[in-house]
Amino acid sequence: MAIKNEYLAEVYAGLAARNAEQKEFLQAVEEVLESLEPVVEARPEIQAQGIIERLIEPERIIMFRVPWVDDAGKVQVNRGYRVQFNSAIGPYKGGLRLHPSVNLSIIKFLGFEQIFKNSLTSLPIGGGKGGSDFDPKGKSDNEVMRFCQSFMTELYRHIGADTDVPAGDIGVGAREIGYLFGQYKRIKNIYEGVLTGKGLSYGGSLARTQATGFGLCYFTNEMLKANGKSFEGAKVVISGSGNVATYANQKATELGATVIAMCDSNGYIYDPNGIDYTIIQEIKEVRRARIKTYLEFVPDAQYVEGGNIWNVPCDIALPCATQNELKLEDARVLATNGCYAVCEGANMPSTPEAIAFLQENGILFGPAKASNAGGVATSALEMSQNSERLSWSFEEVDEKLHGIMVNIYKNCAAAAEKYGMPGNLAAGANIAGFDKVCEAMLAQGVC
Repeated sequence: MAIKNEYLAEVYAGLAARNAEQKEFLQAVEEVLESLEPVVEARPEIQAQGIIERLIEPERIIMFRVPWVDDAGKVQVNRGYRVQFNSAIGPYKGGLRLHPSVNLSIIKFLGFEQIFKNSLTSLPIGGGKGGSDFDPKGKSDNEVMRFCQSFMTELYRHIGADTDVPAGDIGVGAREIGYLFGQYKRIKNIYEGVLTGKGLSYGGSLARTQATGFGLCYFTNEMLKANGKSFEGAKVVISGSGNVATYANQKATELGATVIAMCDSNGYIYDPNGIDYTIIQEIKEVRRARIKTYLEFVPDAQYVEGGNIWNVPCDIALPCATQNELKLEDARVLATNGCYAVCEGANMPSTPEAIAFLQENGILFGPAKASNAGGVATSALEMSQNSERLSWSFEEVDEKLHGIMVNIYKNCAAAAEKYGMPGNLAAGANIAGFDKVCEAMLAQGVC
């Protein structure tokens, strides 16, 4: 990957010099700037108004300590983050990630990606992200509660229904959102839609749990249809076994596919008859156990400890675990095994080298900015319901989600076509997402 435009290359070099240690963030920015070269060359006002320079710098970075007491009475301290990246088209919107890998680079990369993803939904939401290096795995409910309450005791100062609306991400599910919301309400004495992904009993939206996985499959289905293919009869491999992977399994199965492999950080399961998503729900959402527990329900399935799930032959691959999980060698194996489509369910799960290989070898590729946008789209729909004091049916929300994902695909494809890159949905997503933010930034002056 190399940025050829002299202006963009200079801007990126300056950013890299200031953030040399932030490899994930720099990877995300470089990929976007490379895609935007034809746009910048066609529109001199972008350079004249410093749009790119402003776009790549967060409007605000908040870092804070999070002290909490574990069940043994020992004080623990973690680091908390909230990066409010861009509010040109609406209040900051993006999840909170609780995972030991969280650092400023990870949060900035996620926040930067969120700008474009949120713009693609066509809904009025800006880009932000947050989280902590706290690991909820192995912690009791009371320990998680105490951490969440301490985290929100600082975060509440910086968020609000019309300012910044966080949501869940890795490590932040219904339990964590509940504790965070309870503490916000307790401190602020305001009952407002400040968080999304809430429980249905206190302002959550039907279909939000399923939204990212469903949206991934709706986008993938449009990409397949445009190329004379479909989910019907396809063998699908899905990395991960969390929320996105689970509901991608459900929707892919409903669309006629057979999901033959899923994984967690310990290994993967293989079931040629199709992995039952309801069993994965039981294992991950109820028992909070490892995926090898699947064999207790389906003894004929196989479990491969420490195995690479991309070695399993498939027609469609849906990476839904974490960033940079699908590498060049994995892309080569997928191609050798006959895979014809890769669509991203996680944030930036494929390396640049892997993406280039897939595109060069005619494998359909759906980028996360577009294909992963169903979750935040439905979060924005939850915000609308909260503002109106309404609750829509599952079918209403799902229909809106489906329409949004179809439009995202069409807009990405059209943008790629417009700038002479037909079929390059990665570039199309960056350009289509950028256009709306750029227009808003130009209209609002230098700020």
